[in-house]
Amino acid sequence: MKEFFNNAAQQNHPLRALKDFLDKEVALETAKQYDDMRFVGYVLDINYDTVTIITSDPFKMAVGGVPRNSLLIMTPAVQEKIITPHFTLLRVLDAAPTPLSKDTQQTYFELQKKSMPELDIFTQSELQWGALNTGVLGMFYPHPEKQDMVEFSGDMNNFVSAHKYRVYAPDDAILNLVINTLVATNNRFQIGNLRLTECRLPLPDKTLPNVPVFVSPKDFLASRTAMFGKTRLGKSNVVKLIAQSIIDATKASKEFSAGQLIFDINGEYANDNPQDGNLSLRKVNENVCEVYALQKKDETPSKPLKLNFYEQPNSALAVLESLLAQDNRGKANYVRSFMSVSLSDLDEIDVMNDEGDKNRAIRKIQLFWAILRKAGFEVNPDTLVQILPKGTSASRFDAGFSDALRLNAYSLAERAVPKYIRTIDEMVTDFEVMAKFRQAKPEDKSLISSSKKPIFDPDDVAMLDFLSPKGGGSGVSIIQPYRDYHDSKADNFVKNILDSLDKGKTVILDLGNAHPTLLTYFSDLLSKAVFSHQVNKFSNNKLGKHFIQVYFEEAHNLFPRNNDVTTIYSRFAKEGAKYHIGIVYSTQSPSTINNDLLAQTENFFIAHMSSQDETNALAKMNFAYESMKEDILRAKTPGYMRMLTRSHRFVVPMQAIKFEPRQAVTQP
Repeated sequence: MKEFFNNAAQQNHPLRALKDFLDKEVALETAKQYDDMRFVGYVLDINYDTVTIITSDPFKMAVGGVPRNSLLIMTPAVQEKIITPHFTLLRVLDAAPTPLSKDTQQTYFELQKKSMPELDIFTQSELQWGALNTGVLGMFYPHPEKQDMVEFSGDMNNFVSAHKYRVYAPDDAILNLVINTLVATNNRFQIGNLRLTECRLPLPDKTLPNVPVFVSPKDFLASRTAMFGKTRLGKSNVVKLIAQSIIDATKASKEFSAGQLIFDINGEYANDNPQDGNLSLRKVNENVCEVYALQKKDETPSKPLKLNFYEQPNSALAVLESLLAQDNRGKANYVRSFMSVSLSDLDEIDVMNDEGDKNRAIRKIQLFWAILRKAGFEVNPDTLVQILPKGTSASRFDAGFSDALRLNAYSLAERAVPKYIRTIDEMVTDFEVMAKFRQAKPEDKSLISSSKKPIFDPDDVAMLDFLSPKGGGSGVSIIQPYRDYHDSKADNFVKNILDSLDKGKTVILDLGNAHPTLLTYFSDLLSKAVFSHQVNKFSNNKLGKHFIQVYFEEAHNLFPRNNDVTTIYSRFAKEGAKYHIGIVYSTQSPSTINNDLLAQTENFFIAHMSSQDETNALAKMNFAYESMKEDILRAKTPGYMRMLTRSHRFVVPMQAIKFEPRQAVTQP
């Protein structure tokens, strides 16, 4: 009666698969159908971290082979009815020497050989016997508090004598339990299929495991996820699967919602690639995806991802300085001086108390505008008048020069002194006249203000010389190639993107073929904006169940290589979870990533890497990959990943499915 009620209670328990598996093994052994058994061998030596098992060629052939890194289960040899169903999960590490020199192990070895059923059927040669080293991954057992659920521990609570255990190669049902039972069922999705080895050649009359691998979108929310491996090995495909799963879960789930921001360096998430037969994430999800592009493509609807250099002068100047440095166009002294200029933010100017300081700061902005205008950057003058800080003697485009200074400067230029400076073009001329006058008569008294300070400080002089260089220099013409990054009609795209993220949309920044400086600029700008936005919501108790996921492709181009803990990426690593920010970053090697970020990463997807230094760096940051280093160095199949997530406490080798329309759907 007790056995009846125990069986009834376990009818729907996931570990029912273990009971069915072991019952089947007993039935096959009784019927002497040894070729159909999943029995691998006996335990030779056991401790808390490793288990050495005895096996033979017939055992290995019967289960279809026992490759390195394959998964085995260890159970008590005698299944007492009072024992709670459980098993220990093992990973095969390598071959082990047979115990010929240790008396106790020799006894076990000979004992198990002699007690093997129907010995003559399997082998008459001791050469077919051997041993394998395995690592203990942990134990699966019924959850102590939750009915019909399994709990996993990364250790063993106890072990007894080695001869009291048996080791099996799990069937698909047990493998499915091992791989997927810890993954939350709500909105989970299939990311791939279990693939224990790169080699797919089955042994005669044996089949390879056919087990789907599921992950939960919750694994990635407010977490750090890394994609490592050489190019063209499927990292971007896995990123698309993860992004698609979060889109689908946001639509279907009432538990949470998530907006996503993708820095698309190669343009593969925003644009279809017919050559490879790949559809973009945007194409599959046109109703929830928005694309911002530096260069609009005819086939892809997008919004402009450009700066209004006039309305964001401090940011624009920083971008120009970086572009000039990147293109090695700052050799001339006057260009280097221009590259060192610093401008105040318009908001900072607006709160200045000293009118003189405010006038000088505004004059610098006006001088920068004059440089842009002369270089041919399109402008909307009416907008500039509206954004100019108020409450100073500066008016519209008039820099507020004294009558004496203007009289002297225009007399030298043999031009009539203008009564008013009302347009931006008149402002350009005004500054050009001042530049020539200062160059010709730098000691003129009219260049000294009433407060006995020079009218033009070193930054002013640098910009004046750039506007009108001495000796016929190129001047503003060297920044003309960067007009592609400017749009006089550009909105405040940062605010618009944050609004879209709050609505649960996926925003893709198409940065294909962008200048490296622009990649860094937009990455820093929007990362800081997202972080500040979430911190503000946290402070006002408005985070709720909404998350933001940020994706960085080719992260080695964006993340700083030093270990500066003050960068926004270090803050993502340390504080992102608290503010509901998750990041997914892809790169070819771990060594290119800030150590602070790498150490905080929870989820890993590892493809082939060809450098031992890189695999050692990976294993150093996450010990779970220590035993996988050789396989990572050798296996080069695209999409073959070694996955570790918050739901998976051990590394799962899997073949990722290809991203296709509606393929990455949520599962019941």
